[in-house]
Amino acid sequence: MRDSIRVSVASDSEETSAHVHDDAGNVAADDVTFRFSIDGAEVTDADNAAEETTPRPHGESAPDGERDPRYVAPLSEVPSNSTLRCTAVSGRRTTEIILRRENDADVFAWRNSCPHKPNVPLDPGDGAIIDDDQIVCHAHGARFECGDGFCTDGPCRGDALDEIDVEVRGADVYLSDERFDACNRPR
Repeated sequence: MRDSIRVSVASDSEETSAHVHDDAGNVAADDVTFRFSIDGAEVTDADNAAEETTPRPHGESAPDGERDPRYVAPLSEVPSNSTLRCTAVSGRRTTEIILRRENDADVFAWRNSCPHKPNVPLDPGDGAIIDDDQIVCHAHGARFECGDGFCTDGPCRGDALDEIDVEVRGADVYLSDERFDACNRPR
């Protein structure tokens, strides 16, 4: 399967949405798991196992010449007045994430999803709205603190964005969240 498909699963308390780049897979939310197979492809435990990766500095290559799969971007490319969109990868599942820089060297990242309606991205592709140091949902007007992602106003007041762990190493940003194996940026 060349193109990804978007798969969403909703339970009573959580909704998960993922892009899947294969003919079969699983998407889970709370205790609900959606397993699928297209054209008879079967899912095996080996298909679901994530490959272990070892982080390397930006300029340092793996023995096979590949860059660190957890590398996100140079710190200078993470905006402070908007967001940078990327895709976090876990096995065959992907999750769209957004990053924002504060204080020249602090970077925060969250799932690109409004808690009020999880299928609505905070950054639809040209950067999230930032107003008074808060991320603003373009669809619902919900406002989120940029540090902890706490919603201060709007239909999901009191909820919080799903934080994604990242770290700054020198002049580069890396994905450090253990839920994911790699990070990809749209070209």
